[in-house]
Amino acid sequence: MESVRHHGRATAYREADDSRADVAGSDQTVCYVHGSGATHRVWAGQYGAGGPTGAAVALDLSGHGESDDVETGPGTPTLDAYARDVVAVARETDATVLAGSSLGGAVALWVTLETDFDPEGLVLAGTGARLPVAADLREWLRDDFDRAVEFLHGPDRLFHDADERVVERSKAQLRATGRAVTERDFLTCHRFDVRDRLDAVGAPAIAVVGEYDGLTPPSYHESLAAELRDCEYAEVPDAAHLAMAERPRAFGDAVAAFVRERVPR
Repeated sequence: MESVRHHGRATAYREADDSRADVAGSDQTVCYVHGSGATHRVWAGQYGAGGPTGAAVALDLSGHGESDDVETGPGTPTLDAYARDVVAVARETDATVLAGSSLGGAVALWVTLETDFDPEGLVLAGTGARLPVAADLREWLRDDFDRAVEFLHGPDRLFHDADERVVERSKAQLRATGRAVTERDFLTCHRFDVRDRLDAVGAPAIAVVGEYDGLTPPSYHESLAAELRDCEYAEVPDAAHLAMAERPRAFGDAVAAFVRERVPR
């Protein structure tokens, strides 16, 4: 892992071998941003060896993986902090396309709306312009973390029909991140709402969703495709919320085509 220092903390990231940039037919570098309670590892099928988008980098947001934490409350303060993480890594690695999953998609939109970083493309996966979290889940995240983890791994939430090893790695990531940071993430999602600001997003985008995603369903992504100025919709068959981990090839094919055809250099 590499790291970049900014705002008094270090943000860790893993950079793929940019010699694969010709895979996507573009020299754009994609910066992958994970969701609630996860780390850069959720994107291993995209930035790892043989990944679809060529040059790529995946980071650990503050308090996740190997990155320093921040003392922020949920909502805007945390979004601001995570946006600074992304901008610092993107500038350090010359990344030009932001790809965010769930909370990571909210962060990518926040970067676009609230910072002076201007991405050349956005991949919005398992996310939306508003990300409400069910009251039961918020309660379990506060009082019964094990139950929250099991709930998230129920049918057609994080996964539809994933390999058991993928499921166990996902559970382990949440437990390693811990209750406090994961709760902060989900509460930040719950308070996120930029539905009335989507017309200010000018970068070309793709809204990618797993066919069976019960956490951020296809309707969220259809709304993004309809409301953003320049956004296409893509659905990954036989997958739920973490489509990039459950069906990495199908997900990667959609993203690679978008990068190659919609944001070429």
